[in-house]
Amino acid sequence: MIIAIDGPSGAGKSTVAKAVAKKLGFSCLDTGAMYRAVAWQAQQNGVPLDDNEALGEVARTYDIEFGHNEGDPVPKRVFIGGVEVTDAIRTTEIDKAVSPVSAAPAVREALVDQQRRIGNAGDYVVEGRDIGTVVFPNAEVKVFLTASDEERAHRRVRQNVDRGVGSLDYEEVLADLRRRDAYDSSRATSPLRPAEDAIHIDSTTHYIEDVIEQICSLAKAARQ
Repeated sequence: MIIAIDGPSGAGKSTVAKAVAKKLGFSCLDTGAMYRAVAWQAQQNGVPLDDNEALGEVARTYDIEFGHNEGDPVPKRVFIGGVEVTDAIRTTEIDKAVSPVSAAPAVREALVDQQRRIGNAGDYVVEGRDIGTVVFPNAEVKVFLTASDEERAHRRVRQNVDRGVGSLDYEEVLADLRRRDAYDSSRATSPLRPAEDAIHIDSTTHYIEDVIEQICSLAKAARQ
């Protein structure tokens, strides 16, 4: 079974996906981390962020892997080309670089192939921006998770505080989220949009536990 969770940056997709995976005993695939890893590697290689073919070559050349603790379906570490980039891909610099990289058709083609290969191997919760529309259009459960701009910015700042990386300036984070929304929604390849059959969940005024339980209930119903 595939549970596809799409939505804008800061909506809580990663947190919700990891919790749902743990409750259901599924594995979890963080596609956003894959695009961030390619963005990081591109910067290390001096690849211009508007060079589609060169970015695609990075995505095809460097294998992306996730590190798991024994018995935990949720990945704790991210590697590209054998180099751990778990913290390096969560900086403000990568926040800005990931949108043009993820919009590159050659990158998306390379990573969609990897995502399908991984997801088709078992029960997965997969989160991103085009999971239910492009990567797994036949997913048994599709959710489009949103929250207000302001709530998402507050969450991202708190997350950055906890991680010790990224901007702590609320206005800067809010502006960056809105910039990414506009970019991701208007790109020509796999734009951010809900699948026609996706369940919309607005987490602005809901406890995260309620959102997790709702998605788990959808998965259990789909199993019947």
